[in-house]
Amino acid sequence: ITVDRRVTRRSILSSLLEIIEYNHLFSPRLAFFEIGPVFLPMAGQQLPEEKMMLSIGLTGQRELPSWNSKSSGMMDFYDLKGIVEGLLHGLHIEEVMFQSGKHPSLHPGKTAEVWIGEKSVGFLGELHPLVKANYELDEPPVLVAEFDLEALLDSAQIMFDVASITTYPPVLEDLAVVVDEAVSAAEVEQVLRKGGGEFLANVTLFDIFRGAQVGEGKKSLAFSLTYQAPDRTLTDKEVQKLRAKIVHLLDQTLGASLRT
Repeated sequence: ITVDRRVTRRSILSSLLEIIEYNHLFSPRLAFFEIGPVFLPMAGQQLPEEKMMLSIGLTGQRELPSWNSKSSGMMDFYDLKGIVEGLLHGLHIEEVMFQSGKHPSLHPGKTAEVWIGEKSVGFLGELHPLVKANYELDEPPVLVAEFDLEALLDSAQIMFDVASITTYPPVLEDLAVVVDEAVSAAEVEQVLRKGGGEFLANVTLFDIFRGAQVGEGKKSLAFSLTYQAPDRTLTDKEVQKLRAKIVHLLDQTLGASLRT
């Protein structure tokens, strides 16, 4: 149609970044998504493979200024990750895992690859400075995500189980675990859930600490744990047994220890 549209695109991020570039002068906060096709060459075939993709883009302030909040800071990697987690949760997709990843358009060390089971479905992260330099954008970081839309929809559950809200009180506990720097929070959470079993209702990472107190090459990950049974109030003895099992698995599986 136009001279700059004479080839088919292989990534949906290019058009998303053009939209962000055009709009960044009009608002201090931008949040966009786009659904569209990309065209990938196939060996031995004249026509390319056409795939539907989903892209998400964020930049600017976390919240627009108001009478009771003048500055909320700039959006970062975790704002985008929270949106992606909400999307996957809303589609009732299970076995989701975020792992450190590499993408040619994204910043090294600020990129995550999203897996559903054993299948990679996309990436999210901060736009690489060299890529950002090709667009007329301001200083705030640009956060983008790109997903295989068909893979997401294939994994979504139209029919899913729901559980009634229990009337029995939860038992809350904070647990700080010292692990090697190479061990991810997701690996620790997996062990926590395995040790807590059906009575560990929720696990939330709320703090990461590095320093001389935990040793060189180590980090402390602090989790908030919620123990709860659907049919009774857990006793102190039951919770202590679950905690002991979790601590044992952490040591045996990851070589982790409790931070004192």
